Amino acid sequence: MTNIRRISDVVCQWPSRPVGLIEIIGGSYISIKPEVTYKRLILGLLHKNFAVHSWSYIPNFDHQTQANHAWKQFHLSRKIIERRVGLIPRSIRLGHSLGCKLHLLAPDGGRNCNGLVAISFNNFKAGKSIPMLRKMSQRLNFQTEFSPSPSETLNLIKEHYEQRNNLLIKFKNDNLDQNDLLLKSLGERASDKSEIIQLDGNHLTPVSLGLKGKLLKSNLQSSLKYKKIDFIVDKIMNWKI
Repeated sequence: MTNIRRISDVVCQWPSRPVGLIEIIGGSYISIKPEVTYKRLILGLLHKNFAVHSWSYIPNFDHQTQANHAWKQFHLSRKIIERRVGLIPRSIRLGHSLGCKLHLLAPDGGRNCNGLVAISFNNFKAGKSIPMLRKMSQRLNFQTEFSPSPSETLNLIKEHYEQRNNLLIKFKNDNLDQNDLLLKSLGERASDKSEIIQLDGNHLTPVSLGLKGKLLKSNLQSSLKYKKIDFIVDKIMNWKI
């Protein structure tokens, strides 16, 4: 049996006796209700007896402030579950797309977890992430960029991110993935143990049918998608950290 509660902006789903905790930050604009958009992924982790905390948010330009905010809310939620069930033996942060960047910018530098799973890391400039913004800035002659910028983000990772254990997951048909750049930055740190794997799928493979159900035309498509998500869960569970 799984208990579900909301603590601030964190959706908490707890099995009765969790063996670990996974903290999820999903991608832009699909994480307003992560319990819906990542439902299959979350269910897979719950079936492995992991508690799952998913942060609900709407992205803005100040990614550092959002990263700090997410970290504080995850910290509070973890304290509450540990008061209920005791210390959590295994803690993993999981990000998808922009969510990877927000985890990497956490103020503790990744120290207070056992590792990070970065799925389809995305670190594009604002103009590429939001095409309409590029058109408006050109028309109105103003400059807008994420904070920190893509180059600043990679420098911060090299200089301040301390977690050695990072599993990077990229998909064969994902032209938005930038995990190769992330791996290069991680590898420039001392004692890095990061690794990267490539799976079948695309940028939205981890996303459930909550937003896309109407787009899938057959049960076969649904079944294949579920199998890919379940395979991601298996890879995370078998990751040696």
